[in-house]
Amino acid sequence: MILFPAIDLKDGRCVRLKRGDMKSATVFNDDPAAQARAFAEAGFPWLHCVDLNGAFEGRSANAEAVNAIRAAVSLPIQLGGGIRDMKAIESWLATGITRVILGTVALTDPALVKKAARAFPGRIVVGADAKGGRIATRGWAETTELTPAELGERFEDAGVAAILFTDVDRDGLMHGVNVRATAALARSLSIPVIASGGVCGLADIEALLATDEPNIAGVVIGRALYDGRIDAKAALKLVNTVRSS
Repeated sequence: MILFPAIDLKDGRCVRLKRGDMKSATVFNDDPAAQARAFAEAGFPWLHCVDLNGAFEGRSANAEAVNAIRAAVSLPIQLGGGIRDMKAIESWLATGITRVILGTVALTDPALVKKAARAFPGRIVVGADAKGGRIATRGWAETTELTPAELGERFEDAGVAAILFTDVDRDGLMHGVNVRATAALARSLSIPVIASGGVCGLADIEALLATDEPNIAGVVIGRALYDGRIDAKAALKLVNTVRSS
């Protein structure tokens, strides 16, 4: 299982939100590139970046910060937020972003997602952000009637790299990851699932590992890393120990 440290960008700074509310942003670092280097030095194998302004505006809005992160570290990066057409997908992949996360457009234009997945095998992630068990779009501002499983089923055999499942109701609140829903989604799909939202301690990582569900490919960790509730060394040792056993 891969641990993805999160760098969420708002107005060029690293922040964490609560339940996707932009007004609740807490700034943790004014220098995203420095934060990326810190995560790389801690030993994380990937970075997870989200352009929060872009998610609401429907276009990339923190490109300068993202490019600074890309230049600062050699780690693979998955990026989401406001990427809603083929031109944007191609542009970010060309600049060295490893995988792009498509959320709103996965609902509004699934054909585009499938086209991108065919054009860029293993480099497209579908974002399944859920409020009350239903898919939320446009920066989590709107909620649909679609479930994460129903969204994921649309992209079976399409060649997407993963489904990023975020429980918005838990995001940033430190109430614990939704292990049951994550495991259920992973069992219902052939596409690997990445968990996100609410991770608050090593117990959450242990609980995901304890499901013994091979289709849970990773977990995104945000606030708990920034405020010290999760020690990076201990978390990485935990997953590496399980991987080698």
